[in-house]
Amino acid sequence: MKQAKSNVKRPGVNSKRLPAVSGAPGEVRVISGKWRGRKLAVLNAEGLRPTTDRVKETLFNWLMHDINGAVVLDCFAGSGSLAIEALSRYAAGATLVERDSALARHLKQNLQKLSCDNATVVNQDCLSLLSAPATQQYSLVFIDPPFRKGLAIPCCQALQQHGWLTDNALIYLETEKELALTEIPAGWRLLKENIAGQLAYRLYQRG
Repeated sequence: MKQAKSNVKRPGVNSKRLPAVSGAPGEVRVISGKWRGRKLAVLNAEGLRPTTDRVKETLFNWLMHDINGAVVLDCFAGSGSLAIEALSRYAAGATLVERDSALARHLKQNLQKLSCDNATVVNQDCLSLLSAPATQQYSLVFIDPPFRKGLAIPCCQALQQHGWLTDNALIYLETEKELALTEIPAGWRLLKENIAGQLAYRLYQRG
C-alpha cells in the first residue's frame, strides 16, 4: 500500500469512511472490561471506519445487561473493535468475519496479543457466508458495513432467512443516516436508535 497522510481516527470525531491507505495504522481502544485501556493498531483500508469511542460507549451502555455470556458475530469486522469490546466484557465467544485478507491477518495478530482464545477470524465475504445454512446461532450480532455499498439490508435478511440468530438475538446496525430501512426483517423490534454525524446506529431484537 502507498504511503499517505495519516488518517488516524480520534475518539469523538464523527465517523467517515477513510480513504484507502495501506500500512498506515491507526488505533482503537478497549473501553472497559478485562482489557480496559488496551490500544490496538488498526490498518487503514478502503471502507474501514472504526466505530468512534463515543458511539461505542453508547452502544455498550445499551448492551450492559446482555454482553456477559453472549455468542457474538461481527459481520464486517474491519478493526474488530466491536467484537473485541464484547469479549473484553465477558462475551462467551466471537466470530469475526472479514473479507480483506490483510485485515483478517491483522485481526488474528491483535487477538493473539490479547491472549484471546475464544474468538475466530473468518476470512470470507460476509454475504457469501450468511447465504448458506447456519452452522451456529448467535445471540448478539454487529453489522457495520462500508457505507453506501448496499450491504446492510441483505446482511440482515440473510441472518434471518438462513437461521443464524437465536430466538431473542440482539442485532446492532450502523449505517449511513439516509439509508431507508423498509426491508428490515419482519419481527425485528427496534429497541434503541441514535444519530451521530453522518451515521445512524440502532439496536434491534429478533422477536
